[in-house]
Amino acid sequence: MSKRFEGKVVIVTGGARGIGLATAQAFAQEGASVAVCDLAEDLAASAAAGLASEYGVRALGAACDVADEAQVDAFVSRVIAECGGLDILVNNAGITRDNLLFKMSVADWDLVMGVHLRGTFLCTRAAQRHMVEKRFGKIVNMSSTSALGNRGQANYSSAKAGLQAFTRTAAIELGPYNINVNAVAPGFVDTEMTRQTALRRGIDPEEYMKMRAKNISLGRVGVPRDIANVVTFLCSEEASFVSGQIIYVKGGPETVR
Repeated sequence: MSKRFEGKVVIVTGGARGIGLATAQAFAQEGASVAVCDLAEDLAASAAAGLASEYGVRALGAACDVADEAQVDAFVSRVIAECGGLDILVNNAGITRDNLLFKMSVADWDLVMGVHLRGTFLCTRAAQRHMVEKRFGKIVNMSSTSALGNRGQANYSSAKAGLQAFTRTAAIELGPYNINVNAVAPGFVDTEMTRQTALRRGIDPEEYMKMRAKNISLGRVGVPRDIANVVTFLCSEEASFVSGQIIYVKGGPETVR
């Protein structure tokens, strides 16, 4: 029985941990060759080794600062050369530098914008050169429910909202070349990043998950695979007529129990 992504090559930025790693695993499980990048080369290499070992697929891991033009172009070129092409790009790399507006530094504003917006632009620009030539491609950008506004996240919220506009515009420009561009906007997901947020607030991570679950209709927080499942759907042929869309994956409307 064939797998959905056999013969496809996928890049997942920020693919060494959390949602990125779960997404890389979901593609590998479906037969794709997967390239992951992370700021830390050892983490990227370890993630790639795990994919190759567990799923028996070709996997590549490398260090790449997605906000650095030269590094992005070199990474994408390497993937195409070593894996034989590029079919799918998942722009997942992200960071947080939370603070109230009056306390936020220009450096923290620029850093978050650089990784999310500049990084997504650079990776998409590099990938689309190959995708346009072959007239096929799938691109998914990672937004967030924070795009709707979130206290203490003026930088992150603005960047994630900007990604939604970028997604719609890229879908318009790249659609004539048979390239689908969509975004996924996760709600609260149990990741290393959200657990670190709990610790910074002096809250036990397990208690923090329970607190957050109280305002989610389904009564639980998300897990990375919840997001990965939607990403893989958007990159599949089942979603070939879906483009320019923002899919919120957050367990239903917020509620107070």
